[in-house]
Amino acid sequence: MTSHERRCVLVVDDEKLIADTLVLILNASGFYAAATYSGEQALQMAPFLNPDVLISDVIMGGMNGVDAAISISKILPQCKIILCSGQVNSEVLVRKAEAQGYKFELLFKPVHPQQLLDRLNWLWHADGAA
Repeated sequence: MTSHERRCVLVVDDEKLIADTLVLILNASGFYAAATYSGEQALQMAPFLNPDVLISDVIMGGMNGVDAAISISKILPQCKIILCSGQVNSEVLVRKAEAQGYKFELLFKPVHPQQLLDRLNWLWHADGAA
């Protein structure tokens, strides 16, 4: 469990409008959320933000979301990971990560904001700390 008063979520998407909109929705719903726009930025920000949950797009320029999630889970093992993608080949990347021992949830875009909020709340209550 982190020392955050509100559950902290790091959002990663190379489409700034999507990332920023999701951050607005999460902040309005009682979370503390911050956006980054690449896997590399997420990897730099995560140790300072210490998020409870990482929500990341999978297919991005540069470091993809799966590689960013693997790197972040190594430095923040308590961080839950939700990957989102509209690309069919994202499942291949997630399966490769699972073969290496990583377990990430994959939601397919478009994800309705209420579905994501419900999932975050479920994660939080499932172990008391998300």
